[in-house]
This record gives sequence, structure tokens and C-alpha cells, in this order.
Amino acid sequence: MLHIGLGAISGVLVGFTLGLVGGGGSILAVPLMVYLVGVKNPHIAIGTSAFAVAANAAIGLLNHGKAGNVKWRCGGLYAAAGIAGAILGSSAGKAFNGQKLLFLFALIMVLVGVLMLRGRKNAGIPGATCNRHNAPKVLGFGVGTGLFSGFFGIGGGFLIVPGLVGATGMPILNAVGTSLVAVTAFGLTTALNYGRSGLVDWNLALVFIIGGIVGSFFGSRIARRLAGSTGRLTTVFAALIFVVAFYMIFRSLSTLFQT
Repeated sequence: MLHIGLGAISGVLVGFTLGLVGGGGSILAVPLMVYLVGVKNPHIAIGTSAFAVAANAAIGLLNHGKAGNVKWRCGGLYAAAGIAGAILGSSAGKAFNGQKLLFLFALIMVLVGVLMLRGRKNAGIPGATCNRHNAPKVLGFGVGTGLFSGFFGIGGGFLIVPGLVGATGMPILNAVGTSLVAVTAFGLTTALNYGRSGLVDWNLALVFIIGGIVGSFFGSRIARRLAGSTGRLTTVFAALIFVVAFYMIFRSLSTLFQT
């Protein structure tokens, strides 16, 4: 029961950060699974968190879709290209040493923090969308981020959002909403690939999802009250990512040197 309870708490924390700062919170799912919930096998932590992230992204996609923030053609192109990458990436991730995977994951978290800090004031171009001229760039970004997302078992929104902005110039709000199409597709692809190998704890994923819904509700409410402080909130969250990443690097290096 403690295992399940800690999973629910982890889901609340991830959902809260997603609701509060609008992205990047799913990067915390794997370290929470490993270091708080106590999932011993890093591959199970990755597979389980991938499914939970996909489900929470789908819920967020519905909300953004109702608000008119989703460019469905762009999201479909990006997701279709990225699914192939996610299949290859998740297959490679399953075959990679678990502790080394966590170490690389921590390094990626540092990159996430840097990208969040750099992109916190990027507004984009109103009215931009996908067309025949930028479609090759959209597809290229899709394959690359899908491969990356599958390998590390994360939603990849922190790369998809700047990828959509870079490929089409769309406003950041549209990029955030549209990215959830790909996040959902990549997460499900990765989770199903891991699930085929018995590397998903479905019960833990379920309570993680429920916790994420609760956390997202409260995070979104606070975000609306602090609408003018998004940049500051992103900076604080990036600092949290750096702290967790350096802790993971320390733990991973300690484990690798002991083996």
C-alpha cells in the first residue's frame, strides 16, 4: 500500500507542476518513480511513467482543444513522424543498461532546465501554421524528438514545443497545445513497447494518473492567479530540475562505481 500511496503522491507532484508552469513537469516522473516510490528496475520506472505521462497529456489535450489552442494538422504530422522514432528509441532504451540510462537521463534534465530558461519569453508569430513549405522541417523535428522521447521514456514536450515554434513560427500557446498530440502518441508508443516486455506496472500507472489529474487541477488554479509571473515560475521550476538532476547524477555515479 505504501508503494501505491507514494505513486499517487508522485502523480500529484507531476500534475501540479504541469498545471503550474505548463510543461516540463513530466521530466520528474522517472526520478520520482525511482527515488520516492522505490521502483528498483529503471526500465519499469520508465515504462510506467511513459504511460502515465501519455494519459495526463491526453487529458491536457482535450482542455487545449476545447480552448482552440491546438493546430491539429501540425500535431498529426509531428506525431506520425515521431511514432517511428519512438518505436526505435524505446527499443534501444530497453536494451541499454538501466543505471547508465538514469545517468544520461539526468544529463538530459540539465538540458531541459536550460531550454526552459531560454524559452520562457518566446512569443512566436500569431497565425502561423503548417504548410507545404515547412512540412519537411516539421517531419524532421518529429522523427528526432520521437527517437529521443522513446529512448528516455518521457513526453518530450520540452523539445516538441520549441521544435514546433522553430519549424512553423506558431505562438507558444499553440505550440504547447499542439505538442500534446505528439506527447500522447510518443508516450503510448513507448509504454506499449515496454509493456510487451512486461516493463510497465499498470496499477502504479493508474494511481499516478489519478494523482496527476488532482495535482493538475490545483496547479492550473494557482497558475491563473499568477498569470503575470509565468517567467518567474518557469525559472523556479528550472532550478528544481537542476537540483533533482544533480542528485540523480550523484546517485547514478555512486551505483556505477560500486558495480
